[in-house]
Amino acid sequence: MTSRQILQLVKQLIPPLSEKMHKGQAGRTVVIGGSENYTGAPYYSCMSSMLFGADMGHIICEPGASQVIKTYSPDLIVYPQMRQKVHAAAGETSEQIARGIFPLFDRMHSVVIGPGLGREELMQETAALLIQEIRRRNIPLVVDADGLWLIKNRPELIQGYDNTILTPNVIEFGRLCDAVGLSSQGKPEEKCKELASKLNVTIVQKGAKDYISNGVKTYVVDIEGGLKRCGGQGDVLSGTLGTMLAWKQLYQDKVWDHDNSIDQKEAMLLAAYGACCTTRYCSKTAFAAKGRGMMATDLVASVGQAYHDLFEAEAKL
Repeated sequence: MTSRQILQLVKQLIPPLSEKMHKGQAGRTVVIGGSENYTGAPYYSCMSSMLFGADMGHIICEPGASQVIKTYSPDLIVYPQMRQKVHAAAGETSEQIARGIFPLFDRMHSVVIGPGLGREELMQETAALLIQEIRRRNIPLVVDADGLWLIKNRPELIQGYDNTILTPNVIEFGRLCDAVGLSSQGKPEEKCKELASKLNVTIVQKGAKDYISNGVKTYVVDIEGGLKRCGGQGDVLSGTLGTMLAWKQLYQDKVWDHDNSIDQKEAMLLAAYGACCTTRYCSKTAFAAKGRGMMATDLVASVGQAYHDLFEAEAKL
């Protein structure tokens, strides 16, 4: 199939805008990350999620990040409930912190873990407990950035949970392969499929081309992107992917009338394909406008137009 034909399938997962739907029925997403030193990543991710079309975007982060993130945009709902050890109360444990966050999952349609999370021990321990709860509730999950550092150390957290998408770059992909006893050397398409099969999740292997596999079927995203490799592009991907997974969940819950022809495995692949195409298209258009001066803020600002061009105007790829 061509890229345009696959995007036509992706469109089936997108909820219609309708007077019959109420706030939240086009997606409630949450990004878990944001530490004292990393405030941009969760903002880029969550803002991209909303600009792509989610009704409500939330961030759960460390108090040292929350006040900063709140100044970036009044559109985001920010909960300062994660903790680095330096800011934790005496004797406060990861279990106590995680239990305080669990109720926030009650109304979420998808979760992104990793942007700005950092590798500090208490943040990583808490994230592990949150993943266990997300898995128990069967909420669609995206793991990116330092969330992948956690998975590299504890792959059992997501192994066999097919409602998960991992988004490694080439270095992170190699670490994940090492963690489960696979070689990362070889044809990228085959290696992506092998790792996805081993973990029984969907893998998005980012690079010059994006390889998306569930261990059985693999898509390759090779539409043109920009030439500037600024930081934050992965955050835009994780945010748009969070929205796509929220829409996938709403599709499966039959929030609107449709033929229900797309099954779980295919829906995960299509969600990833739509997010990858969007991110690459944002990179292309932002680079065309800004050239070497392109930054992540330019990509984020391009997300809404990218949605329109790809899924409404059906722009040439």
